[in-house]
Amino acid sequence: MIALTDTATTKVGELIAAEEEAGMVLRVTVRPGGCSGNSYEMYFDSETSGDDVEAVFGDVRVVVDPSSAELLVGATLDYKDGLTDAGFSIDNPSAQSTCGCGKSFS
Repeated sequence: MIALTDTATTKVGELIAAEEEAGMVLRVTVRPGGCSGNSYEMYFDSETSGDDVEAVFGDVRVVVDPSSAELLVGATLDYKDGLTDAGFSIDNPSAQSTCGCGKSFS
């Protein structure tokens, strides 16, 4: 299961609050594709499945489907707000290789 840093938790919480819809969760998935074989996808979801893996970080609920959870063991979602490295990034120690943009892995 993926973990969120404190800065990522804060930013995701702000974005969910801006959605103004109760019960929103952050869904993280791994999809086939991208230049390295798999790509990360993150979005807000109001529906969860009984087999989703769930974790709570502060006020943020994160859900991951079981097959994606296997690929995200030990991974960390971070958020940076700088001039050169702004946005979310995933550090996944299970990835054997990643592409230059950091959005796909194998």
